Amino acid sequence: MLDSKASRYWFSVESYYQKINHVKSYPKTNSWYKVMDCCSWDGVACDGATGNVIGLDLSHSWLRGTLHSNSSLFLLRHLRSLNLSGNDFSGSHISSNLSAFATLTYLNLSSSSFSGSIPSEISCLSKLVSLDLSYNYIFSTHSSFSLELENSIFTMLVQNLTTLRKLVLNEVNMSMVSPKSFANLSSSLTYLGVDSCSLRGIFPNAFFQLPSLTTLYIGYNHNLSGILPKSNWTSPLEVLSLWGTSFSGEVPNSIGNMKNLTILDLEYCNFTGHIPSSMWNLNQLQVLWIDGNSFSGVVDFELFAKLKNLRMLWVSQELNITYDTLEYTFPKLEVLMLSSCNLTKFPYFLNSLKRLTRLYLSSNRISGEIPMWFWGISRDTLEMLDLSNNLLGRGIQLSKGFTGEIPSSICQFSSLRYLSLSNNSFSRNMPSCFGNITNLNFLNLSNNKLQGPLPRFLVKCMNLSTLDLSHNEFNDIFPHWLEASQLYNLDLRSNKFYGRINLTVFRLSFPALEILVISNNNFTGQLPIQVFSNISLGVIDLSNDNFRGPIPLPSPVTYYYSIASNNITRKIPSLICNATWLEIIDLSNNSLTGSLPQCLTNFGTNLSVLNLRMNQLEGTIPQFFFFKNGLMTLDLSRNRFEGTLPQSLVKCRYLEFLDLSHNQIEDTFPRWLGTLPELKILVLRSNNLKGPLNILRGAHLFPKLHILDLANNSFSGPLPTSLMMNFKGMMNGENGHDESLYMTRSFQSATYENSVAVMMKGLEVELVRILTFLTIIDLSCNSFQGNIPEVIGHLHSLVGLNLSHNHLTGSIPPILGNLANLGWLDLSSNKLSGLIPGKLGDLASLGYLNVSKNQLIGQIPQEKQLSTFSSNSFSGNPGLCGTPLPKACPGDAQSPLPSSSSTFDCEGHESWFKQKTTWIGYASGIVIGISIAYIAFEMQRPKWLTGGVRMLERGVAEWMEKPKRKAIQFHGQ
Repeated sequence: MLDSKASRYWFSVESYYQKINHVKSYPKTNSWYKVMDCCSWDGVACDGATGNVIGLDLSHSWLRGTLHSNSSLFLLRHLRSLNLSGNDFSGSHISSNLSAFATLTYLNLSSSSFSGSIPSEISCLSKLVSLDLSYNYIFSTHSSFSLELENSIFTMLVQNLTTLRKLVLNEVNMSMVSPKSFANLSSSLTYLGVDSCSLRGIFPNAFFQLPSLTTLYIGYNHNLSGILPKSNWTSPLEVLSLWGTSFSGEVPNSIGNMKNLTILDLEYCNFTGHIPSSMWNLNQLQVLWIDGNSFSGVVDFELFAKLKNLRMLWVSQELNITYDTLEYTFPKLEVLMLSSCNLTKFPYFLNSLKRLTRLYLSSNRISGEIPMWFWGISRDTLEMLDLSNNLLGRGIQLSKGFTGEIPSSICQFSSLRYLSLSNNSFSRNMPSCFGNITNLNFLNLSNNKLQGPLPRFLVKCMNLSTLDLSHNEFNDIFPHWLEASQLYNLDLRSNKFYGRINLTVFRLSFPALEILVISNNNFTGQLPIQVFSNISLGVIDLSNDNFRGPIPLPSPVTYYYSIASNNITRKIPSLICNATWLEIIDLSNNSLTGSLPQCLTNFGTNLSVLNLRMNQLEGTIPQFFFFKNGLMTLDLSRNRFEGTLPQSLVKCRYLEFLDLSHNQIEDTFPRWLGTLPELKILVLRSNNLKGPLNILRGAHLFPKLHILDLANNSFSGPLPTSLMMNFKGMMNGENGHDESLYMTRSFQSATYENSVAVMMKGLEVELVRILTFLTIIDLSCNSFQGNIPEVIGHLHSLVGLNLSHNHLTGSIPPILGNLANLGWLDLSSNKLSGLIPGKLGDLASLGYLNVSKNQLIGQIPQEKQLSTFSSNSFSGNPGLCGTPLPKACPGDAQSPLPSSSSTFDCEGHESWFKQKTTWIGYASGIVIGISIAYIAFEMQRPKWLTGGVRMLERGVAEWMEKPKRKAIQFHGQ
């Protein structure tokens, strides 16, 4: 699916390359011969009277290397114009010697990989009319660099450059610059570009009143706020771009006075209210982006038709659009985005658009087949078509999206370069005529019901750079025959592809491939160890297939590497550490043996995820972790590691997820891990850990912890009151401030999702995606003693609490009734006494309760939630009586009810065969129910498992990802 932000990025990048293609790029210095007058050299301009060199244009001249401060360039003291843009001076700083050019009026150092601080000497160039230092941001897997501009230097620049008319600083780090300084820029300024500069604060309203200003780009500064003036706008303004800022309030009616506006970009700001009617008077407007705001009311699409010069219109993101069958007239419209506009039918007015080059109708609720008349519009001009993500629509209103076959009529768009039909309900085979769209560069058909073999006519699509066929039902061999020499991204995951991969043909067919995702299929065979050694693959995902043999080493430039859930054997070779760009290593669920190579814990700053779970690794965990490592996820669970926990883990300051469960580690509780500022998930269950959990008061440990699982160890003493008092991430819903729904990490062109096994309803369920609001404490199957501390009642975000199979005494504290989000509570197999607090009945979200095998007495409270649980929840308490137990309380007439008891113990020896149906049912209800309900009801609290498991509508289930193996895995004994 291509959302609006991604669309903008793709469109911008694509436009950028188009622009570059029109720039004449060649080594100009090749024409420089000593025997010729330098004034005749390419890129050199001289003063006709004096013969002095006054202009030097070496833009896009293939220059590389370091620009030293002693370069002969700085001997040209009479320069008035200097253009070094579009070269590669990586590692170079902007020299302070630029101040020697006292007469310089034009300076362009853009897009040339300069880095470091902008020198103060720039402000000495008092005659500058145009200054461009933009787009020097450099990103690599190892690090990133950019130019930086300090506030004091920018203040000097504003004060001294009084003749400046054009200032372009896009992607310069200006995080320390106060936006107030912009109000003091020269009154002659016509152009300001500060996109993506990390500006923060309030943009001065007075800047909009500069008398000569025609162009203003201040987009993609998320922390930059402001409001648009209600009057006194600068009249010559032609371009206003605020996208991705925090500008807010209403768009004032005064914007209609900007008669010269040709580009208005308000995308992804915080504007509210109605779109002002005066906007329809902007007769010169050619580009309008207003998506991603919170505009109210309904907009009749006919109003946009008043903008007769409109060439590009983006109005997506929840804007309510109405339209009728009238053929609106858009004589010049070329680009139209109506994504996320709640559309339910295909807009008929598209029939009148004869010059359309790009059309986006993604993320609506349009159902049914694409109308036949559509294939007649803009047949010779349409280059981009995005009909993706109409499967679900908005909120809980379901839609099947586009259905039927992909019609062969689509092949009539011979100029089509970008096509996305993902996340719909297209079925049957791909039309064989796809090969006729020979210009096709991007093809995404993912998340449909397409089947059969791939049409061999795709071999004609020689320009393909992205081919995403994931999450369908294609049944074919690996497409060696594709021969796409420009293919950059190949994603075939979650289909029915099968067989061996012909590696010799593979290298020849895809020389440019950088992303290979073929997981969740049935590929087989043994891959040679050096198979990827000579291929520049950044992403290699071979997980959930049937590959066997030793580990195939990643490419030296690979940053995402997963061969999880195959039949990979033997030891982990230390040569894997030669791939120094690796950020993600997932070798989980194989049959790897031997010890953990020391180099994996000494990897440096790049490695973020190391997942080796569910193998046969043994020995001790290396005690040394590199002090500058960037680990965020470490999962060594379900192996045979022994020894003690490595205390050098405290050096992993970015660590969020640590799972060392189901090993043979012997140690005490690692309280020193509590100093890790980002740790959210700590799972140490099923080891040989022992001793008390004594924590000093005021220690301020584990502030962001969401999941703590210490079950099935030998911990003793009282429950750790002081420790729980530190769990700020479980109090007051603080963990709910996370913007993302799942613990997902993005790495360039790939994402990684952590998974964890948790106890739900007494059953172990693996969550392949962890909800960020999920908070769990599991201290079961230990030897804790004493009372249940009341501090637990203050962990208001707590969703699951399991204290079963300990030696706890005392009564159940009524304060547990304050845990409004609690979904399951297990206090079974202890020595708890007294009455069951009636306040537990107030827990509307409580779907599972087990207080069995204790010493509780009295009548089971009959009001509210407690009366809905089965007898198993209360059995094994001889002193309890009342419904649902068969034992009547004195004075009650009650017929016997059948009772059953669980055979579950700390080792989980309950028969898997007996559990299987229950586990699948409950797990599906929990995992799918949690995630879908949470999305659909927009943060409303779900009722966890109340009233048993409810099966969700089939449409929701089909919307979920469909990996080859079940998304929910179960561990039976």
